[in-house]
Amino acid sequence: MEGVALPQSLSEANIYMVGIKGTGMAALAEILVAGGAHVTGSDTAEKFQTDDLLRSLDLCYAEGFAASNLPDEIDLVIYSAAYDPANHEELVAATARDLPLITYAEALGELSGSMPSIGIAGVHGKTTTAALCAAIVRAAALPGTVLAGSALSDLGGRATLVQGRSFFIAETCEYRRNFLRFRPSAIVITNIEADHLDYFRDRADIISAFEEYARSLPLRGELIYCIDDDGACEIADSISRERPDIRLTAYGERADGEGHVAYLPAPDGEIRFSVGHRSFTLRIPGKHNALNAAAALIAVDRARQITHRDAGEHVDDVEFAAAAHDAVLEFHGTRRRSEIVGEAGGVLILDDYAHHPTAITATLAGYRDFYPGRRLILDFMSHTYSRTKALLDEFGEALAAADILILHEIYASAREENPGDVDGEQLAEAARHHGASVHFVPQVAEALPLVERIVQPGDLFVTMGAGNNWELGRAFLNRLEEREAVS
Repeated sequence: MEGVALPQSLSEANIYMVGIKGTGMAALAEILVAGGAHVTGSDTAEKFQTDDLLRSLDLCYAEGFAASNLPDEIDLVIYSAAYDPANHEELVAATARDLPLITYAEALGELSGSMPSIGIAGVHGKTTTAALCAAIVRAAALPGTVLAGSALSDLGGRATLVQGRSFFIAETCEYRRNFLRFRPSAIVITNIEADHLDYFRDRADIISAFEEYARSLPLRGELIYCIDDDGACEIADSISRERPDIRLTAYGERADGEGHVAYLPAPDGEIRFSVGHRSFTLRIPGKHNALNAAAALIAVDRARQITHRDAGEHVDDVEFAAAAHDAVLEFHGTRRRSEIVGEAGGVLILDDYAHHPTAITATLAGYRDFYPGRRLILDFMSHTYSRTKALLDEFGEALAAADILILHEIYASAREENPGDVDGEQLAEAARHHGASVHFVPQVAEALPLVERIVQPGDLFVTMGAGNNWELGRAFLNRLEEREAVS
């Protein structure tokens, strides 16, 4: 709805959120509550990873949608883009009451316009990069706000860090070009390739979206990009021709200066690398996370410079470097990004959100390096029919990297219907074509007996994807712990 904005003062504002369990919506709720707003909302009764986070905020929200859920006093309704205001009963009722409505992306844009903001973008890596930003900002005690797209164990399960309003760093999403609502003074681009093919026509279409985002930078804004990624380089090349005023900062193995990343020898369970002339250690799997750390270090350094410049203070590089080093070393990742679910019976159980072939390949390779000698049992649930159909062979090849693969029916998005021409069996066949040892169990709830039968002590069991199969890993852990308790 054009012309609708967040209340100038969040204190005591009554805000209702439709789709409050979504990762971005739940994180936004945190920021609104921290600002003093009274937040209520609704979502489906399905269990979400954000349930614990919302409970920790002591929020009242309905499970199930109904017009009667709307409170009498509402200053603003924020809704997930998964819902159409024209046919969602709560949004129709809100419109009938002449209540102001804005989308999540519009609300995020309003927040970004109220302070210097840095948008973290990319098809892969943006959540971990934003989370690393939060860890560094916290360690350096900088007076800013950071929004990541997932709960952070280092922040007690919260998805945001609110330490002030000198700057705002946020994960920004390319889907439906939502990031164009954001008002950045700087942008980080981690990588770009074809994804969200239910919306974008092809790779060229998604490239055009990122180009438009980069063009939205203000005069003398900054584009921080991974020079090792072809898509990110395309944006940098394009923007350098169109907007020579924009500062370009590259990071990666091919970069020079402050963004140069070099990998160093490391023992099992660690990734050691340098960014510029400083060395760092990560204790989460995946060499690609060194690139995410480099992006975060540069982004937070820019935010730090803004803070000290506006306050007229001296910039202490030594103190910041020490804080950043410790933050990276102690970083434990985020919910559903190589998250350690637990270990019992000699089995280590992880959960990861990777749902694109490129991310799957990088994540599984990271596990091989990080946990050498363990057999890798992967339970994967593909997300969206459109992505699965468009990348079927690529999925098959990526998933074949596991020693044993368990697959289920495709987890449908709320925004699409089953086209009837792709299913989980076809994905299983694609993986077999690439040499995978595959078990197909249509429903996640029926897979536990199989998992108990094939997983052995010493194995690494991973649940992966954007579906609900993460529940299987927790159920398996509970079963292993029950066995240990009686043995």
